[in-house]
Amino acid sequence: MAKEVRKDALVIRRAAEAPAPGAAREILAAAREIDREFLARIGVFPVRIEIPYDRIEPLRLRRIELGLDTARRILDAWRRRRRLREAFAPGEFEQRLIEMLQLYAEETQALSRSVRLPGLLEPVRERVARRLREAMTRAARTLARQAAG
Repeated sequence: MAKEVRKDALVIRRAAEAPAPGAAREILAAAREIDREFLARIGVFPVRIEIPYDRIEPLRLRRIELGLDTARRILDAWRRRRRLREAFAPGEFEQRLIEMLQLYAEETQALSRSVRLPGLLEPVRERVARRLREAMTRAARTLARQAAG
């Protein structure tokens, strides 16, 4: 969880800066480095993870781009002393949150398929991943509704 918070913090910090071409790709590269650090720390456990970047990076890039734009609009509204609701069309903020959280759920499911567990636990992995994605999707809708409300 801490590694995901670090990645989101990169997006928010970058959103506070002047927009720059390639910002999302730079954050994507930094996210890979955070992943490498995480994998190095868990290397002592009987689990092997090979991150399928070809599958998850399009999801991450879309989430980063959406997060950058959303955070910039929020920060702009705050700097102008405007209400958050004035920064988005009706329902738009909620839809953005839902999309970002659903992209995160898809990424989590793709990552779960890359986890190699000891033989006895392998059959359980897909079932747990599916339930986790369903729970994350339900929570995304509820959280987005509450945050936008």
